[in-house]
Amino acid sequence: MMAPKYAPSLRGYLPPMTLLLETTFISLFAFFVEYEDPAVIRTVPLTDVYAAFQDVNAMVLLGFGFLASFLVRYSFSGTAFTLLVTSLAVQWAVLVDGFLFAFRQGKIHIGMNSLATANLCAASALISMGAVLGKTNPAHLMIMALLEVTGFMVNRWILQTFLRVQPVDAVMLLHVFGACFGLMVSWVLYRSGLGPRHEKETTDRRTGLFAALGALFLWMFWPSFNSVLISRAHPESKLQAISSTYLSLATSTVAAFLVSVVTHPRGKINMIHIQNASLAGGVAVGVAVSAVDVPWVAMVIGLSAGVVSTLGFRYLKPHLQLVFKFHDTCGVLSVHGMPGILGWAAYFLIQMVRLSDITEILEFTVFHLCTLLLTLSLSLGLGALTGFLIKWNLWRPPQDRKCFDDQAYWEFPHLAERK
Repeated sequence: MMAPKYAPSLRGYLPPMTLLLETTFISLFAFFVEYEDPAVIRTVPLTDVYAAFQDVNAMVLLGFGFLASFLVRYSFSGTAFTLLVTSLAVQWAVLVDGFLFAFRQGKIHIGMNSLATANLCAASALISMGAVLGKTNPAHLMIMALLEVTGFMVNRWILQTFLRVQPVDAVMLLHVFGACFGLMVSWVLYRSGLGPRHEKETTDRRTGLFAALGALFLWMFWPSFNSVLISRAHPESKLQAISSTYLSLATSTVAAFLVSVVTHPRGKINMIHIQNASLAGGVAVGVAVSAVDVPWVAMVIGLSAGVVSTLGFRYLKPHLQLVFKFHDTCGVLSVHGMPGILGWAAYFLIQMVRLSDITEILEFTVFHLCTLLLTLSLSLGLGALTGFLIKWNLWRPPQDRKCFDDQAYWEFPHLAERK
């Protein structure tokens, strides 16, 4: 039996769903949210704080947006759904972050730091989205964003409350959490009709160029991404985070070129490796950012992350789909998951070298291992639950032949049928 010509319409449930969510958000903001006390705001120059926030905002929207446009017939959706997920995730992240960390006298007090944190949480949701890009509809992505942000915030609260993890370190685990969450959703949603490679899951020179532009935006603004939550009261820590990120990105880029050439049978460079593995250094050093205080360590971390990420794209990504049924569209495991775990290991080693007392070493080891195990367990478990939830036909998933195709969702006047 032939598949229907048109993809299922979203008109029946997407507008009511978005209207309900926005009504709920606005109501919660009306009752619980107010701006930070003006006396507190005046203590920090607004222009300086806004500049860092805007860097992160540009990175999330322009960087992730253009990077998601690499599929030749899904560039509209990749870019625009990035905007949709970010807009939804930021609103929900402000609320959840406020209730968990900034709820005082019955109110959530928000400022530039709250918006920056919400942007970082939105980035985690976008990482998860990359694992299922092209195989889901907007309703799926909205549900994923809500559950992923909630789970990530709860993970942060547990880490900071019970495991004494510093706020910056807890937030920077967004790469590991987002990658594992998205990977688990992709495993639950796996469809044999899309493997081993869908006919529309391809790129060309035009979309590849836009994706490369997105990678450049991410590369340029990643130092702000890793340092935005570090207090201006500690300028030396902020400078170290910025410098370490920049050096790590530089070495991971060189490693991506090197490994891409070495692993190709004819010594060619793969543009997908450069677009993604060059960013792995920013991911890895971000997870270890509070521990890195010398330049050469940041460079070693970046070099290692670039090698691991490129090898992941070359060898691991195809085998994950064939053997383990993980259809990771954007390769988030290689870009965010493995470099994030590498950064966690680097943080562990750096801190272990600094400790001398055996009791402190044992205590730190237990707490640090629990940090990773909790993050992995919560992200994988919640990802599986989310996958089973959005797998219901209630959400009208696209047919196999309509995956990775903009025409399932977008109006193209120049392609409209004549009556």
